[in-house]
Order: sequence, then C-alpha cells, then structure tokens
Amino acid sequence: MHKKHNFGAGPCILPSSVMEQAAQAVINWRGIGLSILEISHRSPEFEDVVLKTQLLVRELLSVPDHYSVLFLQGGASTQFAMVPMNFLDAEKKAAYLDTGYFAQKAIKEASLFGEVEVVASSKDKDYAYIPAEFNNDKQAAYLHYTSNNTIEGTEIFDFSTEGAPLICDMSSDIFSRKINIADFDLIYAGAQKNMGPAGMTLVIAKNEFLNQAKKEIPSMMDYRIFRDNMSMYNTPPVFSIYVAMLNLLWLKDQGGVSGIEQKNIAKAELLYAEIDRNPLFYGTADVEHRSRMNVTFLAVNKEVETGFLKYAANQGIVGIKGYRTVGGFRASLYNALPLSSVEVLVNAMVSFEKIYSDKTVLELE
Repeated sequence: MHKKHNFGAGPCILPSSVMEQAAQAVINWRGIGLSILEISHRSPEFEDVVLKTQLLVRELLSVPDHYSVLFLQGGASTQFAMVPMNFLDAEKKAAYLDTGYFAQKAIKEASLFGEVEVVASSKDKDYAYIPAEFNNDKQAAYLHYTSNNTIEGTEIFDFSTEGAPLICDMSSDIFSRKINIADFDLIYAGAQKNMGPAGMTLVIAKNEFLNQAKKEIPSMMDYRIFRDNMSMYNTPPVFSIYVAMLNLLWLKDQGGVSGIEQKNIAKAELLYAEIDRNPLFYGTADVEHRSRMNVTFLAVNKEVETGFLKYAANQGIVGIKGYRTVGGFRASLYNALPLSSVEVLVNAMVSFEKIYSDKTVLELE
C-alpha cells in the first residue's frame, strides 16, 4: 500500500526507520528472544534504555545539570492536575495564560486546587492571537503557558521570564525548535506529537522547584517520587520510552533540534505562502502568531471545503480536517513529516484552484 501523507495532529507521524526498528523489537528485541513488550522494566537492558533516552533529551535540548528529566504516564491532561496538586496552595494563586482549548482545560483542573487568575486571554478573537501584555506577578505560585495551541494554530515564541516560576505545556512543539530550558521551572509534554507514540509524558523540571512542592501528595502524583526512582516508581510505559529513544536518535542524525527547526520553518513557510496566495483559502491565526506545527486555515465556502477534503484524500493526503470547534483544515507539520509531503499538499491546493475555477468539480469522490 502506498504510504499516505500524514498531516494528523496526533498521534504523530514517525520516521519509517524508527517504525522498522520498533517493529523488529516487538518480535525479537536485540536478538535476546524476547519482545520489547514483554521484557522486565527492572532488567539492566531496559534501565539502559531509560538512561539513554534521558541523556538524549538532555543533549538535544541542552538541559542543565540541575534539572531532572522524567518519563511519566497520563498525558498532558494528567499534568493539568499534577502541576497545581504539587505547587498550588491556599497561600498563593496560580497565573494562567488562556490561549485556547488546552489552556482552558488546564485552567479548569487547576481551579480544583486553589485560586487561579487568568492574566490574559485571546478568547475575544477566537484564540487567533497570543496576548502580548499581562501582569506577571512574581508572588504567584507559578505562571502557566501553553506554548503551541494545536487546535487554534498559534504558537508562542517569546516567554515572560521575569516574575513567577514559569511552567509550560509544550506537548505539540517540544523538540521542534530551540528553547532555553533555564527560562522554565517545569516543562511537560505528551510524547505523541514530536517525541514518540502516545503513552509517555516528558517532564523537565528544575530540582530546586520540585523541592518546593507540597509535602503530602499521593505518590503517583509526586514529581519527587519519580525523580528519586529514575522514572520507574511503578511500571513505566516501556514501549513508548523505547520508541522515543529511537526517535530521538533519528532527530540527532537530522542535525538535532537546530537542524530540524530549519526544516520546520521551510515547511511552514511553503504552506502559509500557498494559503495566502490561493483565493480559495485563508488562514485563521494572526500572521505573527502562526504555528509552525499546526497550520489552521478555512475555505471561502462549504463547497470548497467539502470538495477539497475529497480531492486531497484522492491524492493520499490524510489528517487535514480541522478540529470540530474550528472547522476548515488543520495540517500538522511535525518533525518527521517530510517537505515532499507539504509539496504534495500545496500542489493539490494549486490544482484544486484550477479545477474549481473551471467548475469541473465532478469526480472528486
């Protein structure tokens, strides 16, 4: 079967070489006669995998020594509650930037644990932009960002680092661009966008900040427990960690985060240029806040939207239907998506424009 051009928002597209290695490991890992799915997570072989994956994270993101790298479960949605459970108490409030659907979910969960202040919101324009100015109160327990808004197609490139401890949900743009880890006190990210398959959550946290967490927390929700047990307080997501290791090795071969960032910029610029040129489509996010990872755009009418979805499917293009609350289209350009796939999508937009202008949309199904 011909490989599809996968623009799905998650789980992420993975490099074919990573999939092939993972498939072999499922059958017989390292020639030991056991599948990666059935080995003991306490075995020296798998402990080596965890260590190598941690070291790759540190190398690729230049993580300082005084930060911990943790592999947890439950996705970013669990982090929405785990963060305030650890760091929000009755004496302080938590500050949140409301930039879209997942930021709202984080705010809702945090409100269960204490006072939450939404310091800025872009809801007034359907989250098409990132608020530029707000009060970063250094007395707050922490300031929470969502760096890339997967549904709305906006991305934050500048962070307010002067003030409260900075926490960021980087689920959909981690490893896609260079960041300064030292600017943040805690970063969390579901793995299923740029790191690997669903099932693992990456947490990078300053040890000094972790040590300030509340004392009485259930063990499975306590970052310090996982730090002190090499992320293996309980059975970890073995396969997800292993595939993440393979994927990070692939990323290293691409020139690391710096190398992949340049490729991501090229992909995004190519697609946005066609959206801005083509009279049948228009972008939803303000130009200066456009995401490189999730390109959101609309059609000029329902006929174009329905017709192009069918036309694109016939070209082997999948995953471009927009989120139900936004509609239109969303093309996710994660690390492993090649430029050639973006070229296929752009060419399809050009071709469809000609077909539609000729009113020959007759055989799209």
